[in-house]
Amino acid sequence: MNGLVATFAQRGDLAHLALFLWASMASAFCWFALRELAAATRRFDEFVRELARFNDLFRSK
Repeated sequence: MNGLVATFAQRGDLAHLALFLWASMASAFCWFALRELAAATRRFDEFVRELARFNDLFRSK
């Protein structure tokens, strides 16, 4: 990593490096947030299915 930073510093492209790092972190955060949202949706769907099963079980009595 130090070699990469040194190469960018020698060429004067620190702004490009900063932009790349920012974009990489923003993309990683988006991926993480979407993954967590998908997991939450799955858990909610399981909860609703169990609730429907519970209602069906006691409605028939």
